[in-house]
Amino acid sequence: MDDTRGLRENKKLRTRRRLEATALELFLERGFDAVSVADVAAAAEVSKPTLFRYFPTKEDLVLDRFADHQDETARIVRDRPAGQGPVGAVHAHFLDALGRRDPITGLCDHPDVLAFQRLLYSTASLESRLARYGAREVELLAAVLETESTPALTARLAALHLVTVRQELGRENWRRIDAGRSADEAYPDAVADADAAFGMLTDGLDRLLPVRTT
Repeated sequence: MDDTRGLRENKKLRTRRRLEATALELFLERGFDAVSVADVAAAAEVSKPTLFRYFPTKEDLVLDRFADHQDETARIVRDRPAGQGPVGAVHAHFLDALGRRDPITGLCDHPDVLAFQRLLYSTASLESRLARYGAREVELLAAVLETESTPALTARLAALHLVTVRQELGRENWRRIDAGRSADEAYPDAVADADAAFGMLTDGLDRLLPVRTT
């Protein structure tokens, strides 16, 4: 019974990955708006109803990978070490990600990542859909802050600031790479911007948010 369930889940995962890969290839080749859901289904050799069982909207074919990151900021804050405030935790994590050239920071010059980000930032419907993921990220972070006795409004405002800073730093880094700079060339400016942006939050938010004691 368990083996059968495992095989079935593996098959679903393979289908999901094939649909994502097929869709992205078509979108990059023709442009997001020029490709229909029917085009993706035909290229992946599945029916439209099958495709919609995996991805409720056309935008989800591109953005589903962001679902795994919606709780990232919340996890960073929740799991921060003793003696560190939320701003410091998110700041430190972002700097580490910059050093690793994590695509989520925008500081990644791999051709596939650049192509994906150009598609994302040049398509209005994708940006609009991405904003929903960002809103969920804010909700999850605010919930963590509230568990630490932060008042609800303060928690929501702080979460909005922290998530927005991460997002805007990522966009600025992508602009640098898209303009022709390498990730290594852009790295010092990316670090300086991160330090400045989180520094602004530190001056305000760290007076209001709790420092972990245990």
